[in-house]
Amino acid sequence: MSREQLPESSARSGQLDRRGFLQLAAVAAGSTGLLAACGGVAGSSSSTSSSTKTIKIGYVSPETGPLADFGQADAFVLSQMRSYFGQHGITVASKKYAVDILVRDSQSTDAEAGTVASDLILNSKVDLMLVQSTPDTTNPVSDACQANGVPCISTVAPWESWFVGRGGTIGATRAASSSWKWTYHFFWGLEDLEAIYTDMWGQIPTNKIVGGLWPNDSDGDAFANKTTGIPGVMGKLGYKIVDPGRYADGTTDFSSQISDFKSHNAEIMTGVPIPPDFTTFWKEAYTQGYRPKIASVAKAILFPAAVDALGDVANNLSSEYWWGPTHPFSSSLTGQTSAALAAAYTSATGKQWTQPIGFAHALFEVANATLSRAKSLAPDDIVAAISALSLDTVVGPLDWTTGPVPNVAKTPLVGAQWRKGTDYPYDLVIVANTQHPNIPVAGHMEAITYA
Repeated sequence: MSREQLPESSARSGQLDRRGFLQLAAVAAGSTGLLAACGGVAGSSSSTSSSTKTIKIGYVSPETGPLADFGQADAFVLSQMRSYFGQHGITVASKKYAVDILVRDSQSTDAEAGTVASDLILNSKVDLMLVQSTPDTTNPVSDACQANGVPCISTVAPWESWFVGRGGTIGATRAASSSWKWTYHFFWGLEDLEAIYTDMWGQIPTNKIVGGLWPNDSDGDAFANKTTGIPGVMGKLGYKIVDPGRYADGTTDFSSQISDFKSHNAEIMTGVPIPPDFTTFWKEAYTQGYRPKIASVAKAILFPAAVDALGDVANNLSSEYWWGPTHPFSSSLTGQTSAALAAAYTSATGKQWTQPIGFAHALFEVANATLSRAKSLAPDDIVAAISALSLDTVVGPLDWTTGPVPNVAKTPLVGAQWRKGTDYPYDLVIVANTQHPNIPVAGHMEAITYA
């Protein structure tokens, strides 16, 4: 699938071309005012070492704005990583280095993500960039690193949204090209999500009519793609897709989409909205009498806080499940099991575990393994180490030598439903694991019930 095959909405009018923006951001980053503007969320480790060189690792995520739920676990993970690297440092080519972790907030916008990335690259001179959570953050940061020759590792965006969203072509050869030399990604893909949906939806009798709520962004374009997205794949399995078209993030009235779904009697609803948009949609749908049997929603209902905001109407909503305490994996850094890492988060914060904990942690596992295997801290040696990396992490085994496309490693995915909980309002219960039976199910798919 080429960029030209994506829906026309991916070329949105009035927006500055990303590479053009990066050139402007690079100029802005050299000004005296930018560092002060971006520095409010910066931090650095207190690690010590006899080496005079300090490895600088940039870390960008959405800590504020509508995607802030993705960054909720950052403070916990960063504290843990600073403690770990403060004690151990990182050894590169038999030499131990101190580690400085420089944190920036993308504020949930691609413009700010590109700006802070340019700051970290041009002013802070980071050796390695880490970035996580949705294409709004991962893509502009990856593009900035690619444009400036800085090694970058990203996660928490479906790989198609990252790869195709940045101009990659599915079916490309394994050989790394100049277009991808500096940027690497790990996460699951739409093919995994579609397999999970097939598993979950097949457990409940429906009319196989599906309403699609897809925004006008990289995720929406990938999910709605008529070849590799939900319409293309699920359509071949006998599902009829009702697609009312792309909508803008931040939409406050979904009456037209709801009316379309109701008129087609869509007993299944799916989509990939940002959390506040789904809250708006679902409450409006309930009020307007749209009551599907199944609602499988990516991105928006991954987090306890987002589900709690829906109240009683959240029961049996279903979603992808990337990582949690029952995943049978352990950290290559701390040795913690998934269960121990989730419990440590709850103990430290008093909050219910959330899926991004594992992937934020795994970013630093990959960073440590990459740098430890590099021949030197030269950028070329760092990317050579990433491209050859195979590593068991707390989110599962990662292997950049096997695909599915250049510069991407896959992670396991299962499906789950939110059910009324005991210690918390809702618990996420795994109900579909056909692709990864080593991750245990804890129940079966249930239709949504309405008061």
